[in-house]
Amino acid sequence: MNGTRRGVISDWGGVLTPPLPDGIQAWLRADRIDVEHYYEVTRPYFDGSLPDNPVHALERGEIDTRQFERDLAAVLRSTHGGPVRAEGLIQRMFSNFDPVHDMYEALRRARGSGHSTALLSNSWGNGYPREHFASTFDTVVISGEVGMRKPEERIYLHTCRSLGLEPEDCVFIDDLAHNVETAESLGMTGILHTDVESTLRELSRFLAPEGEPERQPA
Repeated sequence: MNGTRRGVISDWGGVLTPPLPDGIQAWLRADRIDVEHYYEVTRPYFDGSLPDNPVHALERGEIDTRQFERDLAAVLRSTHGGPVRAEGLIQRMFSNFDPVHDMYEALRRARGSGHSTALLSNSWGNGYPREHFASTFDTVVISGEVGMRKPEERIYLHTCRSLGLEPEDCVFIDDLAHNVETAESLGMTGILHTDVESTLRELSRFLAPEGEPERQPA
């Protein structure tokens, strides 16, 4: 399988940033939001139990971000007895998602060696550290900007087409298993990201030219 992959498609949150729970919990502490209550009221957003899921609509860009912030703030509970501030909630939620520079550097190396690179991210209308994007990616696909979201097959195929590649040509990296499973069902090579070292090791294995040893992460 070495040398058969020509493109790398990477998730953002949890792959190019520290783990999602770390950033979310930092925000909950900073905003003085009841942590247990937050997970209780948001569980239906993520367990598939809501038929008209507002998070899915937000990720596709179908609903107003400010309205989502107001709706979410209304069901959260503060630890100080006052209301949770809705304005700027999503920006604050993602304010601790600092770049993982080793992952960016690995993608830049892949791009520099001739592989095509793409970002594929489900957005909550949040800002991204786009100063890193031009040097790292050939194309950037943000769910809210294209009206599609992972794990819908069409957004994976859209990203591959943007790179001029077939799914079989691409490695896909994500920290959520169901996103990786969809990519693999389309013929992509999936890497379930759990930590930087193992992901870089797997990526090196799939991108190493035929007959050349794998490049080990520094």
